[in-house]
Amino acid sequence: MTMKYCINIVVLFVALGCSGAGTFAAQSAADESSDGRPFKILRSGAVKAEVGSPAPPFRLDAVVNQEFKNISLADYKGKWLVLFFYPGDFTFVCPTEIKGFNASLADFTAINTEVLAVSADSRFSHLAWVKSGALGTLNYPLLSDFTKQTARSYGVLDEAQGTARRGLFIIDPNGVIQHAVIHSDKVGRSVEETLRVLKALQTAELCPLNWKPGEKTIKR
Repeated sequence: MTMKYCINIVVLFVALGCSGAGTFAAQSAADESSDGRPFKILRSGAVKAEVGSPAPPFRLDAVVNQEFKNISLADYKGKWLVLFFYPGDFTFVCPTEIKGFNASLADFTAINTEVLAVSADSRFSHLAWVKSGALGTLNYPLLSDFTKQTARSYGVLDEAQGTARRGLFIIDPNGVIQHAVIHSDKVGRSVEETLRVLKALQTAELCPLNWKPGEKTIKR
């Protein structure tokens, strides 16, 4: 092995090492939320949704008032957000949930909270469903996670079916997940319970079993 050959090998390893360090530094910078909190990163590179950690960011097509719009998590900074995933349009349990949250929308907006519903259906499917009248007059956005990346990031994607499970997340004004629940597609969620948990979180106090708004919290 000649001296020139050895030098070339050394140069190659140094170059690869520098390249890897640069990639790591860039990834480390990207792995922080806007408020400096680190995202939870999976081996696949996806951000993991976890209570107490920043919510995985998203930017999705949506149907709002029968029009197409682009909506991102960043649009809701400074507000509480109820983000719920559902299996699909033109189904049976899903419209009861979507209409239920819509009927109580004023209760959410009164406490600085917005509501978003997400499925893996296309924006065109969402629009057709809204226009069919099956949801009544819908006053909050239906988001289309057509690539399924958002459902995967939030840990609610049924990979076999290619649909979202019934996952619900409460995200605080700083973009941090404070509550998460995922359960069987056969059972609809409770708007009343979502409001109870949301109001409990907004007290920033310790709330005992079955706590309801107006009741005493536990003082430290």
